[in-house]
Amino acid sequence: MDIAMSLEQPVRPPRRSFHSFNIGGIGGTTFEVETRYVNLRAVGQGSYGFVCSADDVVTGNKVAIKKVSDMFADLVDAKRILREIKLLKHLGDHENVIGLVDISVMPPHTLDFKDIYIVTELFECDLDRIVSSSQPLSDQHAQYFLYQILRGIKYVHSANVLHRDLKPSNLLVKSNCDLAICDFGLARGVNTEYEDTLTEYVVTRWYRAPELLTDSKYYGSGVDVWSIGCIFGEILARRPILQGRDYMHQLQVIIEVLGTPSASDMDFITNPSARRAIQAFGRHRKRSLIKMSQFHGCNPLAIDLLQRMLVFDPRGRITIDEALEHPYLADLHDETEVPVASSMFDLRFEQGYKAEMPKDVMQRLIFEDMVAYHPEETFYTAQNSARSDASSSSRSSSSSLPVSSGPASHQYHQNFPRVSHAGRQRATGAAQAHK
Repeated sequence: MDIAMSLEQPVRPPRRSFHSFNIGGIGGTTFEVETRYVNLRAVGQGSYGFVCSADDVVTGNKVAIKKVSDMFADLVDAKRILREIKLLKHLGDHENVIGLVDISVMPPHTLDFKDIYIVTELFECDLDRIVSSSQPLSDQHAQYFLYQILRGIKYVHSANVLHRDLKPSNLLVKSNCDLAICDFGLARGVNTEYEDTLTEYVVTRWYRAPELLTDSKYYGSGVDVWSIGCIFGEILARRPILQGRDYMHQLQVIIEVLGTPSASDMDFITNPSARRAIQAFGRHRKRSLIKMSQFHGCNPLAIDLLQRMLVFDPRGRITIDEALEHPYLADLHDETEVPVASSMFDLRFEQGYKAEMPKDVMQRLIFEDMVAYHPEETFYTAQNSARSDASSSSRSSSSSLPVSSGPASHQYHQNFPRVSHAGRQRATGAAQAHK
């Protein structure tokens, strides 16, 4: 045997190939994606970027590809995108939470990338478009949509995460009425010490709980329950039910419907100006939702559940578990088919960065997530780094690069679970929310 023949060179992993698409429908944006993604078509503009639909020739599935251009131009937004990527990766094995299929960066094979492509399962529509359309919605539609929202948020909360930005446009829907929660850029951990500035960032305040409107620093899962209540009311009424012009008027609108809170109901409000504002609104009696014109003809059980969600004091608000057990959802709910997360989401990667996180730190963290789908990137990025600047201490050694511990993207996609749940055939048989 030739000794030289036994000294094999390290195996070079296959290099991914890319191709470009000029997407005319969204400002002439160019998408540079793997050749596995074909037939790209403009869908629209999502949070932070443009979105296309595509066919994945590896899996045969349709996907949505979001391109975030020049991601690090705004470091606050970049941190939210990073947070969302990590949350989708952690939570995406539940059918009512949008799952992460793939991640790519441009230019490839470098830590100093600018653009990022986030690939998820494709949904044809969102709940905002459905509610505002002329498509008839039955009580079965309302039940099925609400049940899936509660089911997904129970899973999110079980991972120690609050969504904080639930609204109809962040709920994706398929033609068979399957629903998934998306857009976790403003999510946070429960009982975490850090806090993002939320007030000025959120455009619409129609779904925000009183504890957020009054700038309470101590809030929990009730903020998501309130938002779900607002969404549920909008499904029933076919229009937003609490429409404030600004955060102060939003608070006033809430009180005009729910009535002036008692002194004990305001114990959670520590902001003196918020207390004074509530007093300045004058006295208002609580209105019965069942008697309001927008809820005429609605299922009384639906209104009862809605009233239990829209309680001013978060301590008196119904919980997610209690909502799932409500008689309104009795035909759908099966406790054995409402899974919880197997582990808590770890937000420690954000510790020490109150607002902005350094660009190079975020690039490295995103690279770590990407190599879980593309382990070959470790090899080629290290190779390019060594060639480009051997004297650079931060990029001259492959030992400093993260190593993949996860599956390739096609393995992940093939194992993506689809859990059935009780009442699905009955609900979807009557409900076709978007065609």
